[in-house]
Order: sequence, then C-alpha cells, then structure tokens
Amino acid sequence: MQAIIINNIQPKEIATGYFAKLVHSEKMTFSFIQVKAGYAIKEHSHPHEQVSIVQKGVFKLVIEGIPVEFTDGELVVIPANAKHSGIAITDCELLDVFTPVREDYQKL
Repeated sequence: MQAIIINNIQPKEIATGYFAKLVHSEKMTFSFIQVKAGYAIKEHSHPHEQVSIVQKGVFKLVIEGIPVEFTDGELVVIPANAKHSGIAITDCELLDVFTPVREDYQKL
C-alpha cells in the first residue's frame, strides 16, 4: 500500500465549475471537489451509492425532490439510482465517495 498525496493530483472538471481530484480503489471512487458559489449540477442519477461530505462551505442537494442543505462536517447518503441535483450556496470543498468505482471518472 502506498500513500496518495491529494495535493499532487491534477484536478479534472467533472461538471461545469466542479473540479475534482479523483482517487480510485478496487471498489470505491473518492472525489475531492472544489466548487465556487452559485455553480449547480443538473439532476442526474447513477447506479452508485454516494456519500457526499461538506468539508467546507454550504451545499444544497435535492434528492428525489427533497431539498437538503448541509455544511462543514455534515454528510448525506444518496442511494443508488436516486435522482439528485445540487448547488454550491457558498464556495465549497466536498468529498464524494462512490461505490462501486465510477468507471466514467476513471476515463477522465
């Protein structure tokens, strides 16, 4: 096992205004995201279970039509295939964890 230095990872734009440093294990994807206030991600779904953690800032998710606003140190679990969208209320640092691995992110 080797240590991964997140600061050495080149960010990828996974959606407009969402810049992620991606780490993949055998069964999970970790997405360390920087996003500026006001940037939104359109409604979508995927077969992955997702845990979204706000490390800094305020982020609003809408999961299956239910709005959830969360901030520093809070997390939300998004079930597989649930329709969801989001917007950064302030500048944010997020950590999204997906299982299984996001193969689409591996190709970025």
